[in-house]
Amino acid sequence: MRTTRLATAALTALALFTPLTASADEAPADDIAADSAGHARKDTLRGAAPKGFHIGTAVAGGGHHETMPYPDPFTSDQPYRAVLAAEFDSVSAENQMKWEYIHPERDKYNFGMADAIVKFAQRNRQVVRGHTLLWHNQNPAWLTGGTFTKDELRSILRDHIKTVVGRYRGKIQQWDVANEIFTDSGQLRTTENIWIRELGPGIIADAFRWAHEADPKAKLFFNDYNVESVNAKSNAYLALIKELKAQGVPVDGFSAQSHLSTRYGFPGDLETNLKRFSALGLETAITELDVRMDLPADGVPTAAQLAQQADYYNRTLTACLAVKGCDSFTIWGFTDKYSWVPVFFQGEGAATVMWDDFAKKPAYYALKETLAKADRR
Repeated sequence: MRTTRLATAALTALALFTPLTASADEAPADDIAADSAGHARKDTLRGAAPKGFHIGTAVAGGGHHETMPYPDPFTSDQPYRAVLAAEFDSVSAENQMKWEYIHPERDKYNFGMADAIVKFAQRNRQVVRGHTLLWHNQNPAWLTGGTFTKDELRSILRDHIKTVVGRYRGKIQQWDVANEIFTDSGQLRTTENIWIRELGPGIIADAFRWAHEADPKAKLFFNDYNVESVNAKSNAYLALIKELKAQGVPVDGFSAQSHLSTRYGFPGDLETNLKRFSALGLETAITELDVRMDLPADGVPTAAQLAQQADYYNRTLTACLAVKGCDSFTIWGFTDKYSWVPVFFQGEGAATVMWDDFAKKPAYYALKETLAKADRR
């Protein structure tokens, strides 16, 4: 009964969201694949995307997935892997490259899952976004609970960046070097962020320099949430990046995570905001898009909710496509089966473009149609 209601809501939403024109002969999710020449089929997101524009997703695994009642998705779910390969030409490690996962002990690295993701991407002709090198969250207990001198902390960060970035030299297209360093009011996280608190703001520039030394060809980004609009937080990034660029610090890009909710209005100045950073000669990106909603008591979104979700996804993509240098567009997971949203936002969910069984929502078709129509000449 629940599956029937989901399908009915999705079909009704397709009618409500008028720009969508779903194909009647859409291939089943587990049948989608790139052809033998390595070119994606046109009935996939990566196949619909214009040349040079990367459509990506987070690779589920690590982090909170380890506490969930199912095996690691990336290594155990073959249908998931098939859709991951077929639909996307860019992948980001959801948790597997974060400090607590990849550097669990001071003198020990855990590269197994990150290596597997990079190899998967290479086999499937996908680029990789590295996430993340300097952050206040998801750090290991040995780091946050340790008693280190400033010189020791600086050495730990430098060695981590050079070890991790250096390991994947030439294999990762973009790195989120500094993640979420400002509060919503535009102040540096001088309390929460161990690096800024203990070593001062200058450590941010050092992190970019070390990453560039480890892989001169990788594009180096600032990444944050609630920076989709022109606001105190995005203004703080704009000012900082101008300052760093004037100092010759190798900052290549600025990205908006775009964890959106239908509780709130769409950030209608997203395009305007991204263009401010593009005007500095930076690349821009959407890196963690999902659109969560308040679920009804039966857990099934209404047709109107699905249509609103599709609109938010579509408008985000449209804004990125309109900005020169916004060539990377990543959704934070593609199936509700493994979404982080219900774990962290009680009562909210259905945030991705596919249901648990990989059936496609109106949001998926909205993205595919907009990609297919994009003219980026």
